[in-house]
Amino acid sequence: MPDEIVFDVSEEDFEQRVIEASRTRPVMVDIWAEWCPPCRQLTPVLEKVAKSREGRVLLAKLEADENMRLAGFYRVKGFPTVMLFLDGEEKGRFAGFRSEQAVREFIDEHASPARGREHQAG
Repeated sequence: MPDEIVFDVSEEDFEQRVIEASRTRPVMVDIWAEWCPPCRQLTPVLEKVAKSREGRVLLAKLEADENMRLAGFYRVKGFPTVMLFLDGEEKGRFAGFRSEQAVREFIDEHASPARGREHQAG
């Protein structure tokens, strides 16, 4: 369902649901593992922040153990790792737990299309 704000993603649909989708709005990717306690703490924070943006930011959840090639391709070194994609490219990342406020600031810093376009125009 393409209108989902929070969804699971895999190696098979990453290109379409993350890279291509990021051409129209920012997509956060939560790379997590079942055995990782900080992952289980961070996921609800990411979901809350994404849902509060009412579709202006999407959250794709990628389980690392089932998608090791993709985690390796992006050189993920620890879990959780959150990457933010915009315009088909990675714009920022962080690893480990972050507070709700820190996640909001991360999105604002890396995913503001207006801010990026202002810099290009200026």
